[in-house]
Amino acid sequence: MANLADRIASFFSGNDSNTDEGLRDLFISELKSVYYAEKRAVDALGDQAEASTTNEVRSAFLAHQEQSHIQVERLEEIFRIIGIKVDTHLSDGIDGLIGDAKRVVSETEADSLTRDAGLIIAAQKIEHYEIAAYGSLLTLARTLDFNQSAELIEKTLEEEKEEDYKLTILAQSFVNKRAKEEEEKHPGSHHASRPVPHGSDSDITLGGPLGV
Repeated sequence: MANLADRIASFFSGNDSNTDEGLRDLFISELKSVYYAEKRAVDALGDQAEASTTNEVRSAFLAHQEQSHIQVERLEEIFRIIGIKVDTHLSDGIDGLIGDAKRVVSETEADSLTRDAGLIIAAQKIEHYEIAAYGSLLTLARTLDFNQSAELIEKTLEEEKEEDYKLTILAQSFVNKRAKEEEEKHPGSHHASRPVPHGSDSDITLGGPLGV
């Protein structure tokens, strides 16, 4: 039996058939999880668009929903390329993040900019989850020399990064500022149990890379 050093060397040289098979199984498992997440995200984006206050935020969610339909089709193409049945693995991660988005709607006032700000926070959390998932899937595809699949995954990964950036710009351009002004005019009306402090450091800052 090969010692650990020999197994590590075989892994990085691509000569370890057992590891290669294990990575293929892991790739398939992750592919099914991403497929589940993407399909769940399609539905969630529709709900978020319906709950949005402004046309700008609503349009952003609907545009990403259309893009997500295409991304689902890409994943289905990858299933065909590697010769396995299209299937899903449940993902507690994406389910939890979508649950957070629903909570935002329940805890904010309808037709308020605060709701739009909260929905963008929730949407970016989902984007970051998908970016991590697609990034990991791409690494596995390249390691396994699944070149055609890697090209499709990389395209979607870049789209997810671009969508995250668009949400950042959207928030910075008007939602954060207007939500703060709205709260100052009607203190506590959107989060009665948590009033917003005033001062130079009280700007609403969304999660993830917003403001960076």
